[in-house]
Amino acid sequence: MLSYQHAYHAGNLADLHKHALLASMLDYLTAKPKPLSYLETHAGRGLYDLSGPESARTGEAAAGITRALAQDWLPENHPLRQALEQIRALHGPHAYPGSPLIARHFLRPEDEAHLAELHPAEHAALARVAGFAHLHRQDGFQMANALCPPTPRRGLLLIDPSYEVKADYDSVPRHIARLARKWNVGVIALWYPLLLDGRQRPMVQALLRGHPEALLSEVRFPPARPGHGMVGSGMVVINPPYGLEEEAGRLGGVFAAL
Repeated sequence: MLSYQHAYHAGNLADLHKHALLASMLDYLTAKPKPLSYLETHAGRGLYDLSGPESARTGEAAAGITRALAQDWLPENHPLRQALEQIRALHGPHAYPGSPLIARHFLRPEDEAHLAELHPAEHAALARVAGFAHLHRQDGFQMANALCPPTPRRGLLLIDPSYEVKADYDSVPRHIARLARKWNVGVIALWYPLLLDGRQRPMVQALLRGHPEALLSEVRFPPARPGHGMVGSGMVVINPPYGLEEEAGRLGGVFAAL
């Protein structure tokens, strides 16, 4: 299934949570003078226009990143805020970066990036803004399995499925277990939605049983509209970088106050 289009949801509260953690990890990892690899299994189009009809239709960005900036949920020196300001200086005041362009803000010439996106239209859009990376129009888990352990061995893998296929919740722990065995020094970050029916819980429990040292960050927020099933955002991070637990706690406080 390839029906998911993130343009309707870009910049929402889940993106804010996910991207704040991602930017914090990349900021820490690139502060050291050692090259790294950055991999994404579900990259999306990389750049979104929050003034477009998709964003206006749902209003999710207005309740997410727009509100966050207006109410100073991100300090001025926050890595995500700095990345967003640079990207808007290049692409206009309504631009919002997906994770590939957030990564682009931090990556250096010596770093390697590999981005997988299977959807043909999303892949074509990604190709227009992601010249810094190796692009793969294939299943993201296949790409990750083929590349891991990558060169350089130091680095981060972001796994951000759409979960439009319910079987993803069963298969993701198996994929991650295999990748973690192959790349035991890599930071492996999985994003997932918190849903009213709780279908994400067995997946998260399986991951934490297999990786008890992993960082778990979950935040809750009101549904985007009546009847919407997503009521929060979660990330499990294997081999979390130093300082990530503190940022996860700070974000938890911000979301708890909503």
